[in-house]
Amino acid sequence: MINLTNISKRHGRQILFVETSLQLNRGEKIGLVGPNGAGKSTVFRLIVGEEGPDEGTVSVPRRTTIGYFRQDISEMAGRSVLDETIAGSGDLGELHHELADLEAAMADPEKADEMERILARFGEVLELYQGRGGYELEARAREVLAGLGFDEDQVGADTAALSGGWKMRIGIARVLLARPEVLLMDEPTNHLDIESILWLEKFIRDYPGAVLLTCHDKDFMNRIVGRIIDIDGGEFISYTGDYDNFVRQRAVAEANREASYARQQAMLAKERRFVERFASHVAKAAQVQSRVKKLEKIEKIEPPRRRKVVEFKFRDPPRSGDDVVELSGVTKAYGAWAIYDGFSLKIRRTERWCVLGRNGAGKTTLLKLVAGSLAPDAGTVRLGANLKVGYFAQQSLEQLNPSDTVYDHLQQAFPSEGRGVLRNLLGAFQFCGDDIDKPIRILSGGEKSRLVLAEMLFDPPNFLILDEPTNHLDLETKEMLVDSLADFAGTMLFVSHDRTFLRGLSNRVLELRPGDDETPARPPLVYEGTYSEFVTGAGGDAAGVHR
Repeated sequence: MINLTNISKRHGRQILFVETSLQLNRGEKIGLVGPNGAGKSTVFRLIVGEEGPDEGTVSVPRRTTIGYFRQDISEMAGRSVLDETIAGSGDLGELHHELADLEAAMADPEKADEMERILARFGEVLELYQGRGGYELEARAREVLAGLGFDEDQVGADTAALSGGWKMRIGIARVLLARPEVLLMDEPTNHLDIESILWLEKFIRDYPGAVLLTCHDKDFMNRIVGRIIDIDGGEFISYTGDYDNFVRQRAVAEANREASYARQQAMLAKERRFVERFASHVAKAAQVQSRVKKLEKIEKIEPPRRRKVVEFKFRDPPRSGDDVVELSGVTKAYGAWAIYDGFSLKIRRTERWCVLGRNGAGKTTLLKLVAGSLAPDAGTVRLGANLKVGYFAQQSLEQLNPSDTVYDHLQQAFPSEGRGVLRNLLGAFQFCGDDIDKPIRILSGGEKSRLVLAEMLFDPPNFLILDEPTNHLDLETKEMLVDSLADFAGTMLFVSHDRTFLRGLSNRVLELRPGDDETPARPPLVYEGTYSEFVTGAGGDAAGVHR
C-alpha cells in the first residue's frame, strides 16, 4: 500500500537512513521503534510528503487518505472542543462547517440578492454531506471525545482555556474522526490517563485501516501491533509479532551476529598467523599467496552494533522516620468543586503508593498537598522526621536556566563530582556525545524531564513524589528507571499512566473515585497490595476501569 524503497536521508551531518526499504500493507498495524533521533518522526513526514528522501522513492497510492497525529499541535482558540474536533477531521468536517455557514447565510436578510447561489450551493453540500454519513459526524465526535476523557462541559467549552495536554487529545480525536485509510500516530499515549489509553487501544485494535505508530508504552504496543520495524543503524529491520516478541527476536539476532563475528574473527586471525609465520618460507610461498587471496575475497562481517542503555548505580538515600506523611481530615475545593472532603491517609517508610483515577480526580492535587506546594482548605498534612523530599512535577522543568548547557546544569548542582561520573549519569538518561553541550533552551519537554530526573536521583531523597515521571521517556530509559528504583530504599508517592512503571514499583494503591453524570462520588479506595494484585482483584484491564 505504502512503500519506501531504497531511501537514504540525512539531516545535516546526521545520517538517518541508508538505502533501506519499508512497506505498510492494507489493514496492517506496525510499531515503529528505535532510539531517540533515529528518524521515526522523519518516516511519518516522508509518507505525508512534508519531506523528501535524498535518494530512493516514497510511493503512496493516489487518493489514499492519511491521518497524521503529531506532537506539535497548532494553536486552538475561538471554537468549542466539539467544533474544533469536527473542523480538523478532514473533508467531512469542512462540509459540516460549510453547511453551518450556508444555513447562517440563508437566514441573513442582507444576503437576499445572493439567495439563489446560496441555495444551490447548500443543496450540493447537503447531498455530499448526507452521502458520506455526515449526520452521524457529531455523534461520532462526541463518542471519540468521551473516550479520550472529555466530559460534556468540556465538549462545549472554548479550546483557548485548555492545557497543552488536552489540546493533544483534540489532535488525536480529529485524526480518529476522519477515519482515514492510513493512521500515522506519533506517541499518542503521552497525555492520556489509563482509562483513555485503554479506550484508544480498543479503537485502534478494531480499526479497519492500516496503522503505523510510535509509542513508549510497551503494553499499548503489545495489544495492537502485529509487526515491529526497528530503525537500527540506518536500516529498517522488520520483526513479526508484538513488542515483547521483537525484544526476544532482536536478542537472538544480536547473539547470532556476535557469534558469527567471533567465529570469523578467529578464522581471520588463524589465517593471518599462518601468512605471517610462513611469509619468508619459499616452500610455503604458494600456500601463503593462496591464503592472502582468500583473505582479500572474504566478505567481512561488521562488528555487531550494541544498543545499550548506560547503567548507573544510584546512591542509597538517608533513612527517614517510620511515619512519612499523615493527612488528617483534608478538604480541598476549587470553587464549588470539592476534590477532597475530610480525606485521611497515612504513608509509612518504604511504602510505594501509586495514585490512580481519571483526569480531574485530584491526583496532582494530592501530590501538591503532600509536597507543600498547595495548602488544604481544612485539615492537616504532617510530614515525618528526617525527611528529604524530592518532588518531580511539570513545573520543575520551568525552573531550569535556559542559558545553561545540560552538563553545566549538573556540574553546578554537584561541583565536587568528576566529569566522568556526571557524563555517565547523563548517559543513563540518554544524553550522549554532543548532547551534553546542548543549551537547555533548545531541549524538548522530554529531554528536560530526563535532566530533572537525573539531578534528583543522583543524590536521591528518601521520599520521592513523582507526577507522571515517564512522559516522553523511551522504552529503554523507562526500564532503566524502573530497575533502578526497584532497589530504592526510601518511600514513594507517584502518579503514572505507564503500566510498566506501575507494575514494577507500587506496593500500595490509592484509587480516587469522583463522581460523574452517571455515578455518584465514592470515597477514595486504599488497597494494601501491588498494582498488579489490585488489577487482578478489580477484574479489569487496568485499575480505575471497571466494566
